[in-house]
Amino acid sequence: MRLARILTPSGPVEGRYEDGTIVADDGVYEIGTDGRLLPPCDPTALYCIGRNYAETLEQMEYERPEEPTFFIKPPASLVAHEQPVHYPSFTDEFTYAGELAAVIDERCRGIDPGEVSSVVRGYTMMNDLDALDQPNLPARKAFDDAAPLGPWIETDLDPTNIDIHTEINGERRQDANTELMLFDPNDLVSFLSKRFTFEPGDVVAFGSPANPGLVEPGDEIEITYGGIGTLRNTIVEG
Repeated sequence: MRLARILTPSGPVEGRYEDGTIVADDGVYEIGTDGRLLPPCDPTALYCIGRNYAETLEQMEYERPEEPTFFIKPPASLVAHEQPVHYPSFTDEFTYAGELAAVIDERCRGIDPGEVSSVVRGYTMMNDLDALDQPNLPARKAFDDAAPLGPWIETDLDPTNIDIHTEINGERRQDANTELMLFDPNDLVSFLSKRFTFEPGDVVAFGSPANPGLVEPGDEIEITYGGIGTLRNTIVEG
């Protein structure tokens, strides 16, 4: 099942996504006519894993981490599917990264790996946008429009063997599978839950395969994960 949120003139509505509509408790809403898609959840934070694919370590000349590395993006970073991403005025090196992301379903802490599936609502996709020339991770990663998320949450998905690809203006730039992760998704959610109390709607993004280039205003980014769909956004002038 796919879960999504739509912004209507009366406010946000959430429900089941079916063929361009949201089926909610109070009726059926047509996307584009009754409103536009929102990010599929309303997180207090987005917890992002770095350096989780061997090819990324090789490209960026990083050492293999002994335990997961992570950073946090704020809710202000969120952008919905097919909404524009503004190119930051403070960078000349703007990069993308197509990532699988888990959405937490209940308030929890200290979750064992075997319990993770019971606290995860489902999976979606995030674009980990990065102002690569900034001096530290918060400056690089945590700014407005830095986390396109969506288009919906897929509730029936095994995250361990999913084909991934990212296209820029129709050109394939990333092509991999989640089985190439260094750290398993369940282990990562468990690891972070021992450090933070998760709230419903919080997001855990699992890192990206190697990132082969920069993006500029006018570029369309399409991130596709098998079993979920495609997250699409266009870069515009800041």
